[in-house]
Amino acid sequence: MQPPDIQDAPPLRLLPGRDRRVRAGHPWAFSNEIAMTPAAKALLPGGPVRLEGDDGARYGIWHFNPHSLIAARRLSRDPSALIDTAWLRERLAGALALRERLYAAPFYRLVHAEADGLPGLVIDRYGDALAVQANTAGMELLAPALLEALQSLLAPRLVVARNDAAVRGLEGLAQEVRPLFGDAATEPVRAEEGGLGFTVDLLGGQKTGWFFDQRENRDRVARLAAGAAVLDAFCHTGGFGLRCAASGASRVVLLDRSVHALDLAARTAAENGLAARTETRRAEALDELERMGAAGGERFDIVVADPPAFAKSRRDQPVALKGYAKLARLAAALVAPGGFLFLASCSHHIAPGDFAEAAVWGVGRARREGRILFQGGAGPDHPVHPLLPESAYLKAMLFQLA
Repeated sequence: MQPPDIQDAPPLRLLPGRDRRVRAGHPWAFSNEIAMTPAAKALLPGGPVRLEGDDGARYGIWHFNPHSLIAARRLSRDPSALIDTAWLRERLAGALALRERLYAAPFYRLVHAEADGLPGLVIDRYGDALAVQANTAGMELLAPALLEALQSLLAPRLVVARNDAAVRGLEGLAQEVRPLFGDAATEPVRAEEGGLGFTVDLLGGQKTGWFFDQRENRDRVARLAAGAAVLDAFCHTGGFGLRCAASGASRVVLLDRSVHALDLAARTAAENGLAARTETRRAEALDELERMGAAGGERFDIVVADPPAFAKSRRDQPVALKGYAKLARLAAALVAPGGFLFLASCSHHIAPGDFAEAAVWGVGRARREGRILFQGGAGPDHPVHPLLPESAYLKAMLFQLA
């Protein structure tokens, strides 16, 4: 990709009196803060602009999409910056340096959007394989330069575009999943964690194939697992349950509705010598939790419930909170006295306090008493921009129940 000339980033003005957030350092500008002139509306979605205040104050280079509510996303405070392959490589190198300080092995979220100075971009690293998700028109336009920068920095054997997030629709982008570089069939992609190797499907798995965000929480739960009976509900490919099995759990039930995910979990169990203590069970998790509770008798020392997002939008909040309360009630009923309950929500439309209130209410409705041992979110490879607290999407709670 040819480096753009600075003239390819036209000036764009904020409306009078609407620069307060941008002046304070916020990395987004909304469409109702920008002078949406006919010329602005005609700009290429995702192209770079030089954002300015109505007083001429310069706020750097931003990606601009005239068709999106979040119309501008900051790339650089330097208004003369060239957003090209070299610029991308420098940002990627900074993200890589942090992860290499955090983790000894190359398995982590390499780029977490605005918090890494690359708005709308998510990259997960699986050794020499990468899953790339471009969620904005700007990052979509930069895809060729991004691939060049990744090849220069990391020389991956495989790069897969996981551009199937619903948020792309808000940017006017189609969904697609395809290899950008390399052959996905040559050898399996693996995530290594806690001494285990997990087979990951970058093309057909959920999101980017593996949930690095729960790594520290899986560590936390696995430390409790010696000799325990464990139920891992909404298990996907078995991250929590198999980590517990490797830590000495006596029995692990992996519950999910996806045959494909359970097949991958069973494969990982077999490859790591854990199959004898692991059972896969295919069912709708909420229905199965309710059935098990009604049947009585079956109890577990650890119950994990880590469902997909219940709230896809703000209007889903009331129903989602009722769903989390119900999940907490059903899961708590299956915990043996003195056992542990881990609950999580990846719905970024649900605030941490609201999730905690729903979870505590559900535990109480199950007529269980207990204590909260941990309340938190994602690991440090999912950093949060200080002015975007809503990007701290993951909520997690660990209870011990009497």
